Amino acid sequence: MSETYYEFGTAADRWDRAQMFFEAKEYVTAARILGGLVGEVPEQVAPRLLLARSYFHSARLGKAEEELRAVLELDPVETYAHLMLGRTLERQGRAADAAPHLRVAAALTGDFGPGAAHA
Repeated sequence: MSETYYEFGTAADRWDRAQMFFEAKEYVTAARILGGLVGEVPEQVAPRLLLARSYFHSARLGKAEEELRAVLELDPVETYAHLMLGRTLERQGRAADAAPHLRVAAALTGDFGPGAAHA
């Protein structure tokens, strides 16, 4: 694919632009911008997490899973990444794989109520 205007500018400009596209539910465009950012700063959790969310919302579940696992390698107690990974795996029909991540997310938030792992 050729580059477009929204892939240019500083990292901060592209981050802002990616968030704008995500909020506008233009998940494919947001992912395209975020993919470049993640390539530049692979150690940063926030761009990877938003990239995973963009993939999830555009039904690219394999890519979402990959990014969420990368986030958890960087930050094993990132609660939202555990929750999102659990949801992503559930959406792929992999409930058994999802359950541990949903339990960890519940434990990290202190949500031990009935059905907490499925909230």
